Amino acid sequence: QLQFAASGGDSVQPGGSLRLSCAASSYIEANYAMGWLRQVPGKEREEISCVSQDGRITTYADSVKGRFITSKDTAKKEVYLQMSNLKPDDTAVYYCAAAQAVRYIGGVLECYGFETSGQGTQVTVSS
Repeated sequence: QLQFAASGGDSVQPGGSLRLSCAASSYIEANYAMGWLRQVPGKEREEISCVSQDGRITTYADSVKGRFITSKDTAKKEVYLQMSNLKPDDTAVYYCAAAQAVRYIGGVLECYGFETSGQGTQVTVSS
């Protein structure tokens, strides 16, 4: 059973910043590429970022590229999502997730088969 949970969600104004954290078990953190997903009620889940198992390579959805940064702290066994220049469209429940498969194409990381623990954190961006 995958065990990890996202935290750090809050209400912020447009243009603001927020950092989400995900505490993972040692096994998860050491063996899986990790990513962040978000979901708005009535809409499909969006996969927004992924960081490789060793933390060296990241990839982002176009909707967040240049504004969000995903990173890992191996010592703390945590994964982070630093969000900047937040927009109302970023309002969603955010989940951290483990990628069941990855591949590299031309040095670009692609992550597949995300599984979450179901414990998301709400981010609301409004004025």
